[in-house]
Amino acid sequence: MGLGNKAKTAAKDLEGKTQEAVGKMTDNHEGQAKGKAKQAEAKVEKAVEDGKDNIKGALK
Repeated sequence: MGLGNKAKTAAKDLEGKTQEAVGKMTDNHEGQAKGKAKQAEAKVEKAVEDGKDNIKGALK
């Protein structure tokens, strides 16, 4: 996983956590759900990139 991709994925995860927290504070269920969705998306992106890295490592 390239450093740029890692940073983007971490930023998306942090954005999702922030959005979820604000949603909880304001009792905004839609905001909470969107925040959780962003976190899940970041988790999937990280898993895909980690898989690519593992494949590249195995081919060396």
